[in-house]
Amino acid sequence: MELQSLITLTTGVTLLTCVLVVVGLHSYAMGKAQRQALVDRLSATGQIPTGGRRRNFRGIDRRLRRTKLGKKLELRLAATGLDITPGEFFVYMLATVAGLWLIGQAALAPFFGPLAGLLGIGVAVQFLNWQRQKRIEKFINQLPEMARILANATQAGLALRTAIGMAAEEMEAPAGEELGKVSNQLAVGASMDDALGELADRLPSRELVVLVTTLVLSNRAGGQVVSALRNLTETLEERKETRREVRTQLSQVNMTSYAVPVLGVGSLFLMNGVKDGALDRMTGSAFGQAAVIIAFSLYAVGFVLIRRLSRIDV
Repeated sequence: MELQSLITLTTGVTLLTCVLVVVGLHSYAMGKAQRQALVDRLSATGQIPTGGRRRNFRGIDRRLRRTKLGKKLELRLAATGLDITPGEFFVYMLATVAGLWLIGQAALAPFFGPLAGLLGIGVAVQFLNWQRQKRIEKFINQLPEMARILANATQAGLALRTAIGMAAEEMEAPAGEELGKVSNQLAVGASMDDALGELADRLPSRELVVLVTTLVLSNRAGGQVVSALRNLTETLEERKETRREVRTQLSQVNMTSYAVPVLGVGSLFLMNGVKDGALDRMTGSAFGQAAVIIAFSLYAVGFVLIRRLSRIDV
């Protein structure tokens, strides 16, 4: 009797285990399918990169995206067009900071290690700003061609949504990529105002704001899109030439702004090369450390002032 009860209990536990295994496999398959569908939908709207390579540091990336800093970093990386996740950029930045810290500490003096680490953070931020500005400048240079394509398409009787999709296929990056994101967002149900507004947020410029405003108002009020785009094309061509002339005139000033901090850092290596251990003795007292910090601050202020004074908004 006891043996029969044991056999029955064992059989029941085995059947229950098999049922739980089947339910678990079914839930896993459904979750994987839902995740893949979500990835495909986000890839279609351009909200996640689709480079096809395996992403590194995915755990760090997931945690970083939940923070306010991670969200800002994600928007900044999207504006640069770099195929890199916020987690990857954060880890690479930390590695750069650690490397510069060790180099500054070994090549100059232990006091310069933290300063070199802070310089690494500044270099990373400046690199993002440079990549973003370079992409914006390239996009601005493509705006006249974009306005011309949209004007020709709407004059041929195509809807504005169709014209944007056609321009995305014909134009090169970055305009083609950005218009592709707008077209994908429109395809999944986003409004014209929201899709073009996000484009203006990713690549802020006066020219793009004017173009987006023209398209939004024409689409909302039903105005004459063709004539507005024709006039805007001529204006963008003139602004393009003006920006090119201004950039040429200010090229020497921009080089001077970068030469100022380079001379400051170079003087430190020169001092240490002329007399070995001079920086160790100089930073060995609080007065010397304060003098170094003040000097670096003045170089940074000079760099910022030269950049500000040489900035001309066209």
